[in-house]
Amino acid sequence: MSEPIQLTLEQQFSLRSFETQVANMSREQAQDFLVKLYEQMIVRENMYKEFIKHQWGLEPSV
Repeated sequence: MSEPIQLTLEQQFSLRSFETQVANMSREQAQDFLVKLYEQMIVRENMYKEFIKHQWGLEPSV
């Protein structure tokens, strides 16, 4: 895994579209958006952790 992971063409297009949307936001809109984005990142991380625990059989027995 020495090479950096490259974005697909579709992901590059999506990123460019996102850049355009952000450029048109007010400062307040951008700040609100960043807080919501960070919240989604935390939720996704928690979902990954739970998925891995489940897949690896690390969940406590009930």
